[in-house]
Amino acid sequence: MRKRTAVAAGLLLAVCTGQAMAAQPSEQQVRKLMEVVGMGRMLSQMNSQMAGVMQTALPCVPASYWQGFVDQNATNQLIGRMVPVYQKHFSDKEIDELLKFYSTPTGQKVIREMPATMAEGMQIGKTWGQERGQQMIKQLQGQGTLNAQGQCPATGGATKPAPGK
Repeated sequence: MRKRTAVAAGLLLAVCTGQAMAAQPSEQQVRKLMEVVGMGRMLSQMNSQMAGVMQTALPCVPASYWQGFVDQNATNQLIGRMVPVYQKHFSDKEIDELLKFYSTPTGQKVIREMPATMAEGMQIGKTWGQERGQQMIKQLQGQGTLNAQGQCPATGGATKPAPGK
């Protein structure tokens, strides 16, 4: 019994020591990572897109306002707010490893290709979700759980039909 207790205590000590030894990354490390992955450029593009949408929605606002709205200072403010998030979730060693990876040709390709990869993946997911929804509605209609309109027949409550119906 003592041997088990000693082993358990040793494991607990090792885990706690390992966690204590993982140092928080510095602000400079996190900002360097954000620079390498092009975070500032991505956030500037998002800011510009948001301003474009807002400009369309608010045509009474002069174009000169939107030019001032999209500025580097706003991007820097957002990056400053994101630094603590990275510090919370990554150790200094992990940030160093990410910096090494994203500095390689493969890491740079990941950065370049990720927007298109994510967009294509989201489209595939959307189509898959629509297909699954349609299958579910047909199955439930076949079982008599839903009527021909995709509603619960007993209550007459409107169950939203699957997208694409």
